[in-house]
Amino acid sequence: GLDRAPASWWGCLLRLWGGVPLSTDPLGRCRESFGLLITDREELELMRIFVGDDWAENHHDVHLMNDDGKKLAARRLPEGVAGIRGFHELVAGFADDPGEVIVGIETDCGLWVTALIAAGYQVYAINPLAASRYRDRHNVTGAKSDSGDAKILADLVRTDRHNHRQVAGDTAEAEAIRIVARGHQTLVWTRTRHTNMLRSALREY
Repeated sequence: GLDRAPASWWGCLLRLWGGVPLSTDPLGRCRESFGLLITDREELELMRIFVGDDWAENHHDVHLMNDDGKKLAARRLPEGVAGIRGFHELVAGFADDPGEVIVGIETDCGLWVTALIAAGYQVYAINPLAASRYRDRHNVTGAKSDSGDAKILADLVRTDRHNHRQVAGDTAEAEAIRIVARGHQTLVWTRTRHTNMLRSALREY
């Protein structure tokens, strides 16, 4: 029962009630154990989220699916900071850690890709020809659409990412962006988590 909860549990709860950020974790979560439910992170079975990102000059169509290929969400996001914020908000509802988010996109450069990598997501550069062949194999009509291509990219990194290259951000510029992008992601994910917790508390009240 609650009377046997570890001190770390109560500390986490008190910090939440006091309006203090739970931790510096990108999700804004408390990392302490909750009873016997949380064990070593490596022993947990992580839920992976696969994201297809079909990009254009002014927008990105994104499609989220789980390990079973089930659609979780889809959205069109604008290019730039507002779009990155929307991306963070979208995946925050399904992932517990940035490393669980695997993104497929038909480019390996640009500020958008750099920001995704800097935030801790796994990003795979998909050759457009490979994406086209995958579409032909799995789409009977062969019709092309932005939302459909986003789904194809998500499914491709779910089943076939071992045949594609994961993008690494290891330049000085990427490191500088990493610091800013991770801070931005932390704020967005923390706000999203706290908003959801507040909404749940108000419903119970």
